[in-house]
Amino acid sequence: MLAFPARYSRWLPLAAGAVLIYLFLHLRQPAFGSHTPQAIGTESSIILTSNRTSTTLDDIKFGIKPVDTNPTSATCRPLPGIEDILVILKTGITEAQEKVPVHIHSTLRCIPNKIIISDFEEEIEGIQTYDVFRNTSWEVRENIDFSLYNRAKVNGRAGLRQEDTVKVANSAAGMRGNPGWKLDKWKFLPMAVEARNYQPDAKWYVILEADTYPIWPTLVAWLNKLDSSKRLYLGNQMQIGEDVFAHGGSGIVLSHAAMHGVADEYLAHMDEWHFQTNLHWAGDCVLGIALKAIDIPLTWAWPHVTGQSIWEQDAINDAYGRQQWCYPPFTFHHMTTTDIEKMHEFDMKWHADAKNSHLLYQDVFRLLVRPNLKATKENWDIFAPNEVKKEGDENAPWTHYECAEECARTINCMQYSIDKAGTCKISDLALGGRPSADVTAGTMMWRIDEKMRSLGECESPRWVHE
Repeated sequence: MLAFPARYSRWLPLAAGAVLIYLFLHLRQPAFGSHTPQAIGTESSIILTSNRTSTTLDDIKFGIKPVDTNPTSATCRPLPGIEDILVILKTGITEAQEKVPVHIHSTLRCIPNKIIISDFEEEIEGIQTYDVFRNTSWEVRENIDFSLYNRAKVNGRAGLRQEDTVKVANSAAGMRGNPGWKLDKWKFLPMAVEARNYQPDAKWYVILEADTYPIWPTLVAWLNKLDSSKRLYLGNQMQIGEDVFAHGGSGIVLSHAAMHGVADEYLAHMDEWHFQTNLHWAGDCVLGIALKAIDIPLTWAWPHVTGQSIWEQDAINDAYGRQQWCYPPFTFHHMTTTDIEKMHEFDMKWHADAKNSHLLYQDVFRLLVRPNLKATKENWDIFAPNEVKKEGDENAPWTHYECAEECARTINCMQYSIDKAGTCKISDLALGGRPSADVTAGTMMWRIDEKMRSLGECESPRWVHE
């Protein structure tokens, strides 16, 4: 029986035999481990910095600049092994023009082998995208999920409607009201064929989404410890019913043998897999089911690959029997264009300063998250998961001071939030958070700093399945 911490969820529970947990792929992840509560602390004057590098975001001037997109450019750092990897960026017509250019000028700039898979052929910043459905039968394209694709095929971007680009709220089963999201699930299996045909001799195939940030030195170092001739399927473990699979937004890694195997399986039984895809709502899950059908199980790869942004995950607590602190991260998900710009410049400078050291979660937390935490931060949300009620009057609103006191009295409470309605929530997580109108966030700074001291300095990187 698999158990997944609630904090790494995208789905609500599904009734499927025993107690199986239905994770949310795109919603924020509530909490790690146990929730035990701890007095009101003022913002600490101690700034803990890593002795591994002195770079902080304040050292960097942000903004994308015109750059040389030649991967052999002198400005590209050496990454021995990157030439054996095909990077696949998956996108779609409704987001490509907005989200892909930043990658071309940053994360993909120095990658020699890359392909942008989409549902629409176009040129973006000098790079051609590939229509993943170009060899899909007309019978499949008659499915209602292909309405957006068929309109764009005839009229190009002029065929887009307002509802195609309107933001739709996420739900337990994704964004079913979004035409691009409904089409996306059909991409995963034909994408395997396109990628295999594009570079059949690649040792590794890495699938990313347009709101995912990759740290390439981590990937290369990690994959150098593994054998690409084995049938390996690596990713952030998720589950729907009985099916365990790699979350697409966190990044999926397939070895040479695994990618060839699943591409052959799809081509040999296309009608069956189209039927399966039509019944399902998550394409990354369908990919996992297809891999399982050819006896390639998922190798759990958290925390190298994660389903949240830098600002929405906790590096100082435990999950899956591991603690992020001393692991090198490979991906961060739900990253905005601005996040990617900033992270890329931080990433470049950090690796230039740190030479051969690996960027660890401890560095990300110390240098990016901790400096942005404050005792009180208005119009900010740290996604505290646990709402608290007043004893004797559960409907009574809280004041800011009362909510802060509640967190201070609760053992292990690191952060709290209170909205304009007086709803008080507390958390044992330590998150950077995001802007949010009419919400005030608070952090027990002294507890954060004490936790960092107790975790100490990592002597060496830890690797999954080393």
